[in-house]
Amino acid sequence: MMINGQKLAPAAEVAVQLPESKAASDNISGTMSGPLVGASGGGTTAAMRPFGRKAEVMHVLLRLLCIITSVAALSFMVTAQQSSTISIYGFMLPVQSKWSFSHSFEYLVGVSAAVAAHSLLQLLISMSRLLRKSPVIPSRSHAWLIFAGDQVFAYAMISAGAAASGVTNLNRTGIQHTALPNFCKPLQSFCDHVAVSIFFTFTSCFLLAASAVQEVMWLSRSKY
Repeated sequence: MMINGQKLAPAAEVAVQLPESKAASDNISGTMSGPLVGASGGGTTAAMRPFGRKAEVMHVLLRLLCIITSVAALSFMVTAQQSSTISIYGFMLPVQSKWSFSHSFEYLVGVSAAVAAHSLLQLLISMSRLLRKSPVIPSRSHAWLIFAGDQVFAYAMISAGAAASGVTNLNRTGIQHTALPNFCKPLQSFCDHVAVSIFFTFTSCFLLAASAVQEVMWLSRSKY
């Protein structure tokens, strides 16, 4: 390298070139630690939280409603009992009805209690994550787990509601071609409690299905 007609030593030439090389290195390092890393972190957050906070609040609300309906179904069924009299061939006979006399009603009580416990557990987990501003569904494995649970309990509630509906319909219509009457006339309060319990049972099933649909949408959008 020549300056004013004089040749510099190799060490001086290196000293002149060194700042330029350092600046280029700093520029590359700044590019890697700035926009590239920031873009990668944002992409990971978006993948872990494919829905906004409103959708996560809706998920928590569905859990709360499912608890309310399943507890209501359980409460109305276990309070379904009544004593009265009924006329058969002109004879007045005492009759008593209670939810524990039917296996179908007992099945509905058991399933409703299990759904209430499942929904309460999921509500507590979701609420704790929501308050910490963490994703309500943290991973695909967690999404698959609660999706499977919601599906199983939804089908169980359908079967319990259908079984209880069959017994209730028999109580209302009686048995044709026999003297067995409509038991819901003298046992109106009992049948009303059962009917309300069945209504809340199917409502719980609908809410579980809605939660399962939301989890499927989460799985379809999430990459992790």
